[in-house]
Amino acid sequence: MILSPWLLALALVVGLLVLIPARRLQLAGITSRTIGLYALLLWILAMVIAVRPFGARILVPILLIAYLAPFVASPDQVHRVLRRRPPDDRPPIKDVTPPDERIEP
Repeated sequence: MILSPWLLALALVVGLLVLIPARRLQLAGITSRTIGLYALLLWILAMVIAVRPFGARILVPILLIAYLAPFVASPDQVHRVLRRRPPDDRPPIKDVTPPDERIEP
């Protein structure tokens, strides 16, 4: 199966466009695995819309939000959304109950 040159050029251009928000995520301190999954999902969605525009009414807004989100949100907000804290990493619960003071007669 030989791919046409326009399809290869389109895949390359879409791939380069996907790297722009991926770089923003890298500067925010997101893990490389998360950035890779984000870029791959964004590239696949863009290629599906470009080659077969079925479901474009739903996919185009999702694609636009996913592409623009790293630019609109600050790096701290992006990191807060994507951060997962393991249950053992939580700080211990602090007892703030006042001590029981007994009045002696």
